[in-house]
Amino acid sequence: MSGVLLGWSLGANDAANIFGTGVATGTIKYATAIFLTAIFVLLGALLEGPKCMETVGELSTLLTIEAFYCSLAAGITMTVLTYFAIPASASQAIIGAVIGAGILSGTADFSKLYKIIICWIVTPVSGIVFGYFLHRFLRYVLYKTITNITHLNYLYSTGIIVAGCYGAYSLGSNNVANVTGVYVGSGLLSAGTASLIGGLSIAFGSLTYGKKVMMTVGKGIAPLDPFSAFVTILALSFTLHIFTQIGVPISSSQAIVGAVIGVGIVGGLRTVSTKVVTKITVGWFMTPLAAGILTVLFIKLLV
Repeated sequence: MSGVLLGWSLGANDAANIFGTGVATGTIKYATAIFLTAIFVLLGALLEGPKCMETVGELSTLLTIEAFYCSLAAGITMTVLTYFAIPASASQAIIGAVIGAGILSGTADFSKLYKIIICWIVTPVSGIVFGYFLHRFLRYVLYKTITNITHLNYLYSTGIIVAGCYGAYSLGSNNVANVTGVYVGSGLLSAGTASLIGGLSIAFGSLTYGKKVMMTVGKGIAPLDPFSAFVTILALSFTLHIFTQIGVPISSSQAIVGAVIGVGIVGGLRTVSTKVVTKITVGWFMTPLAAGILTVLFIKLLV
């Protein structure tokens, strides 16, 4: 149940990263967006979810009760941040919790942690790079080949839907390990069962409580037109899928924020809201710390 809570909060928070820019620009309806997100998140979790399971499971040798409190602490952290409409990282939450439990029991494997932290740093940078160069390249190609504004708008609408489905698939394949990977590491679940439970809970979260964070991502960071919305979703999708193949669960929040900033740079840095970016960045730093402290408190007081 703690894994389901974490999955629900991840879906509620990270559904914004997939179609938030498309919904905010009015290109796709909110109901359509969350429905497509739920379907393709589950598909990605089932088909490629096990690729990242080992990374989370091998960080520490956890007892099942410790894995339970790790998921519970990460789920509570994500739920609180979602309530305050702050895009948060489930990857950071669960890794912070696992490291907290590992330090307490003396089983934390910091050799695996360095790889994850490097990927956390690279994730928003990748989003910025993909967002910036995709915007430049695709705008040049499209404006050279398609001159009819109606055709362009239709292309943007279709592109957002296709890119969003790809992004949801990549989110499921990459982030399901954050939800139930600790139970694979503790020997309670197989990778396939963990992917199914995690995928269903993420899908449920995106269907029930994703709108608040969606507006922060879609409107708060930088003003976007339909073309820019399409580019940000595509940049997010590429970033997530690449790291899935590496086997490291990363933050879709960091990837989409990086992509929005990359697109914002094309229009000049003045279009990027430093206030919102600062708020999100503080949330990123607080997430692993809060989840780790909560886990230590739970285990100390209750185990």
